Amino acid sequence: MTELFSLALELHEVCRKHDWSFCVIGGLAVQHWGEPRFTKHVDLTLLTGFGGEEKVVDGLLALYPARIDGARDFALQNRVLLLQSEDGIGIDIALGALDFERSAVDRARDVEVIEGKFLRLCSSEDLVVMKAFADRALDWHDIEGIITRQGAATLDWNYIFLHLEPLCEVKEAPDILPRLRHLQRG
Repeated sequence: MTELFSLALELHEVCRKHDWSFCVIGGLAVQHWGEPRFTKHVDLTLLTGFGGEEKVVDGLLALYPARIDGARDFALQNRVLLLQSEDGIGIDIALGALDFERSAVDRARDVEVIEGKFLRLCSSEDLVVMKAFADRALDWHDIEGIITRQGAATLDWNYIFLHLEPLCEVKEAPDILPRLRHLQRG
């Protein structure tokens, strides 16, 4: 078992122990839903809502060292807590509160990633939304891998566009939608 999966499983247990709603996103989710690739972080969305962030941030900072100076203030301002394991593996925790984030966590499911070991992974559709919204070259490569591995016909495109469109409006990035529609059509 790799150190990355060990850390992800540990975080999974920490969240369960605290009764926190969460899901694994990012590269580890891509390894399940898309084409496996190298990743050096464990990424989570953890629902805090608006106003409940301090308790969660402080609880996690008590368990894991910060990756940057002022991590607590950065997290409360930017809604991303940047931590690391004792071995130096990066941990990126998105403090979720938006309707889409709540939906992604609600739709997540425990997936056996190693015999007898389960991680709560976001769905393939939610991962496509997150990756398209992030809109980086690596993210578009990941989306292509998800479409290839899952099959375009099996993805719930109505769900994807329903959640992606308002995010693109807020980001003022309307070019994301036609790019994703192009990939959908193959």
